[in-house]
Amino acid sequence: MTDELFRSDAYQRDCEARILRIEEGGVVLDRTVFYPQGGGQAGDSGWLVLSDGREIAIADTRKTKDAEGKATQEILHVPAPGQETLLDALKSGADVSARIDWERRHRLMRFHTATHLLCHLVPQPVNGCSITPEYARLDFHMTEPLDKEMLTAGLARLVEASHPLTVGAITDAELDANPALVKSMSVQPPRGTGTVRTIRIGDVDLIDFQPCGGTHVTNTREIGAVIVTKIEKKSANSRRVVLGWAA
Repeated sequence: MTDELFRSDAYQRDCEARILRIEEGGVVLDRTVFYPQGGGQAGDSGWLVLSDGREIAIADTRKTKDAEGKATQEILHVPAPGQETLLDALKSGADVSARIDWERRHRLMRFHTATHLLCHLVPQPVNGCSITPEYARLDFHMTEPLDKEMLTAGLARLVEASHPLTVGAITDAELDANPALVKSMSVQPPRGTGTVRTIRIGDVDLIDFQPCGGTHVTNTREIGAVIVTKIEKKSANSRRVVLGWAA
């Protein structure tokens, strides 16, 4: 099991860790600041720094899978190609420093928080999500048209209002009693530990409250200038909203 440090502090950029295992796809650590691909958010990239100062570039981060193909509680750090000599030098039990590409992660945090604001502006179930450093998109289960300029203006208003974001938790039983908290039709919150991580935006005015395991900024103002770049009709019952960075 990998201790997921990013769950409690999305701003932690590096950590000391120990190699649990080296497998064909990458390196498993006992603890990490790297977010693994999931919930629509891309996995982190960065570096593993060896004790002698050499660096292994990490191109992606994912959950490992068991024999049945289900995600486990271990996180796989996937190295970029062409580093076979360095990888051969790794040993289980060795200490390394794990360091994320912070600028890339921060863009993911800003976009992920912006998608929560979009859920406030478009209060419809979400049936698809993708969050990358370059763009983010949500697919809403709806038939009504959406206005690009109105949504962009709404996002700007919520960003400017400096709404705080807090991380919390509810029990599995509380979530079962309030199924409407789950906005996503395609991704269900992870269960099994007895509690589910939640994200709340707003204090006096509640902007958004839902289960979410991703990384976010602590205040909407930190998102910066995002705009709706495209709205697409993906099917009779689906409208896709794509976010990008303002020029």
